[in-house]
Amino acid sequence: MQETTLIEQDQPVPAILSPVPAPAPTMTLCSYGTKLTREELARVATPVATATHKPIPHIAVVDKLIEALGFRQIGVVREEYAVSSDGMRMFGVMDLSSGFDGCRFAIGLRNSHDKSFRLSCTVGLRVFVCENLAFHGEYTPVLAKHSKHFSLEDSLAIGVDRMQRNFGPLKQQVDEWRAMQLSTAAAKLLIYQAFIEEESGFPKHLARRVHDLYFQPVHEEFQARTMWSLSNAFTSAFKELEPIPQYKATAKLAGFLQSVRPS
Repeated sequence: MQETTLIEQDQPVPAILSPVPAPAPTMTLCSYGTKLTREELARVATPVATATHKPIPHIAVVDKLIEALGFRQIGVVREEYAVSSDGMRMFGVMDLSSGFDGCRFAIGLRNSHDKSFRLSCTVGLRVFVCENLAFHGEYTPVLAKHSKHFSLEDSLAIGVDRMQRNFGPLKQQVDEWRAMQLSTAAAKLLIYQAFIEEESGFPKHLARRVHDLYFQPVHEEFQARTMWSLSNAFTSAFKELEPIPQYKATAKLAGFLQSVRPS
């Protein structure tokens, strides 16, 4: 069940604004887990800075990241964001203009105002046939904490260069997974390890869904019994989660599959 609160419009703007009109002109319905546009993200309040902690507005992170990408002739063709119900934590995905056969590169980003994690990014891709999102690995912090001497522009510039260097390894990983055949027993074992044996944090109720998507694939492209097909079975199932849990689970997947892949 989604968590909802009512917030007066004269107060700091809530994390997520529902498109459903509120019952009174001075109230707005706020719902956890809704995806936001960049315009809606700009309305999220930023806490007041202290002597030791300078929160970075979520929208500033997004704008400066898009600017840094533009300097490197990389366009953003699609973007989506989600914010925790209190507005303190933001996750987002930007699909980029560059890619390769059947996939487009993407960047996952996250930012927090409550020190729960540092500003960080990860490289990923969007799979055309199913619109799946796949990250290459866990989120990597962008150089520095939110201190008064932190330079957002400099940190994101270095971070984008680092991520761009991972485009090649990400394509190589996809090529390897497309060529990696899995026996029925190996695929079942990997699914079992993900949801039962390993402390991966993947929602256990999705185990059957992953099994069905792999062994009875919806898309012809995933008929082959490969690691790539299994990866997409996972990411297809993750789309049933709320946005923030979906982004978190997706970011863990590649590392998990690499750690337990058949020899």
